[in-house]
Amino acid sequence: MAKIKRRGESGAAKAYVTRSAAIKKLQCSLADFRRLCILKGIFPREPRSRKKANKGSSAPTSFYYAKDIAYLAHEPVLKKLREHKAFAKKLARALGRGEWSSAKSLDEQKPVYRLDHIIKERYPTFTDAVRDIDDALCMIFLFATLPSNPRIPPTLISNCARLAAEWQLYVMRSQSLRKVFLSIKGVYYQAEVMDQTVTWLVPYMFTQTIPTDVDVRVMLTFLELYQTLLGFVFFKLYTDIGLVYPPPLDIKKDEEAAGVGAFNLNEIPQPDALQSNPGPNVDANGKKISSKDVRQTIKSINADASAPSAGTKSTALEAEAPSTEETFVPQPSKNATGLETVDLPTLQSIASLPQTTNTSLFSPFVFFLSRETPRPLFEFIVRSFGGRIGWPASSGAGSPISEDDESITHVIIDRPVVPKAGETETQALLRLKRKYVQPQWVVDCINAQKILPEELYGQGKTLPPHLSPFGEQRGAYEPLLNGEGGDGNAAEAEGSEVDEDEEMAEDEETAPILKEATVADPALLRAAEIAAEAAGVDAETFSKETKKAQKRSRTSEKTVGLEGEENMNKMMMSNKKRQLYERMKHGERKRAAEVSLSHQR
Repeated sequence: MAKIKRRGESGAAKAYVTRSAAIKKLQCSLADFRRLCILKGIFPREPRSRKKANKGSSAPTSFYYAKDIAYLAHEPVLKKLREHKAFAKKLARALGRGEWSSAKSLDEQKPVYRLDHIIKERYPTFTDAVRDIDDALCMIFLFATLPSNPRIPPTLISNCARLAAEWQLYVMRSQSLRKVFLSIKGVYYQAEVMDQTVTWLVPYMFTQTIPTDVDVRVMLTFLELYQTLLGFVFFKLYTDIGLVYPPPLDIKKDEEAAGVGAFNLNEIPQPDALQSNPGPNVDANGKKISSKDVRQTIKSINADASAPSAGTKSTALEAEAPSTEETFVPQPSKNATGLETVDLPTLQSIASLPQTTNTSLFSPFVFFLSRETPRPLFEFIVRSFGGRIGWPASSGAGSPISEDDESITHVIIDRPVVPKAGETETQALLRLKRKYVQPQWVVDCINAQKILPEELYGQGKTLPPHLSPFGEQRGAYEPLLNGEGGDGNAAEAEGSEVDEDEEMAEDEETAPILKEATVADPALLRAAEIAAEAAGVDAETFSKETKKAQKRSRTSEKTVGLEGEENMNKMMMSNKKRQLYERMKHGERKRAAEVSLSHQR
C-alpha cells in the first residue's frame, strides 16, 4: 500500500515558512529576527503559488526558505541574543531593587557577539569581499557626516569617519581612483582595487538631518556588518602594500582639523629573521652546531658553486642569465602543418604594454585651494593622481604649501573675478604665473584622462556641461563641446549655418526649378538646367542641389530597403524572439535619446 500523502507535508508547503512561523521556531523577537536575517544575508522569497505555500490560506504574508530558517537555528549570534535578553532582565531587576554592586558586576559581564565568522561565511574569498564593499562605503561615508543623537552615539560616528579616512588614504597611496562625478546627491567616485571596480557616493559637507520615516535600527544593523567587513578588507589591503594597519592617529593634528593628514602611514618593519629568531643548537655526532655555523657552511657552498670549474667558460652574460627573463621559442607542431606559430605573452611583454589610465596625471602640477572650495574633496582627488596641494589656514591645519609659494601652478577658485586693491608687485607676478581654474576642470581632466585647456574653465567663465563618465554607450562622455573634442561639431554647425543662408537666399521663383533636380531622367534634368539658367541660377548652385537631391533619394531608398528587410526578418521570427527583438530596439532608441538629451543640455 502506498504512503498516504497528507496536506502540508510536501511541496511548497514544506519548502517555505511564513515569518510568524519562523519567529516561533527560533524563539526570538521580531527585531532580533530582522537583525539575524540582515547579518546572515537571508531575505524573503516569493513562492510560485502563495496559496499552496501558505497551506491553502490566501492571507498576505512573507515567506522564507525552510532551510534558511533551519540554518539560523544554529547561529551563535542567536545564542548571544538570547543571553542578552536574560542579561537585560537581570540588570533591570537589580536596578529596581537598588542592588548597585550586583548591577555593576552584571554590566561588566555583558554578553557581546562577534561577526567574524559571518564575514568568513558570506565572503569565502577576498575578491568577493572587495566586490561587495560598494554599499558598505556609501553607508560609512553617510554616517560619518550625520550629527549625533540618542540613537546614533558619537563613538559610532567617529569610527565611521576613521574608516572613511583609512579608505581614502589607501586609494591615494595606491592611486586607484579612476572616475569622479559631481552630482546633486553628492560626489560619485570609482576606483579599481584588486581588479574590481568599486563605486561609492560621498555626500556634500552640509548639515544632514535624519528623516523620521527611516528605520534607524535597520540601518545600524547594516552598519554593524559593514564595519566588520571593512575592517577585514582594509587590513588585507594595507598589509599587501606594506603598511601598518590601523594607521596611527595624531590627536593634535586631528583636533586642528587636519583631516586625512592626521593619520601617519608607517611601513611594516622588516627585521632580520636570522638575528631576531636564532635557531637552537643541534647535536651532530656529539658536536653542537649553532645557527652561525650553518650560515657559514651555506656561504662556503654557494662560493664553491659560483666558482668556475676547469674546462668551462665563465662570461658576464652567463652571470646575468638567471636575472633575465626566460625567452619562449615557438616550436611548430608536427601534426599541424601550415599553421603559424604564435608568440606566448610573457611578464616582460605584458608590463611593457601601455597603461589605459594615467595615474600620475597631476604630478607636474602644484595646486592651491581657495577658501570657498571643499578641501577634503580636492585633496583626495589631486593626491590620488600624484599632485601636490595646499590650502589656507582657515580650511584646516597641516597644509604642506603656503599661499605665497612660487611652485604653485594652479589655483582652484570658485568665485567671480574681483579686482584686488593694494596688490604688491610680488603678488601680481605670482598671479600672472599661476592659472586660475574652477573646480570642474580638475574633475573633467580626470574623466577625460588628459589635461584639458584651462581657458574654458577660467575664473568667472561659463563652464561646459559636466557629463557623467559612467555612461555604458560609446562616446557618452564628451566634456568639451567647443574645445578640442568639438571641432567636428563646430564644423557641422558652421556648415549648417551656410546651408541655411543659401536656402534663405533662394527666391520663391527658383525653388520649383531646383526641385526638378530630383528627376533621374536625363532629358528632364537637362530641361531643369536650362530653366534654372534662364531664371538666373548659376551652374555651381544647380550642380550642388542636384548632388544633394540624389543623395537624399539614395538614402530614402536604402532606408526603405532596410525597413522592408527588417520587417521580413521579423515575420520569420517566433513571438518570443520578436518580443525580445522589440525590447532590444526600444532600449537602443532610449539610450540614443538619452545621449542626444545630454548633448543638448
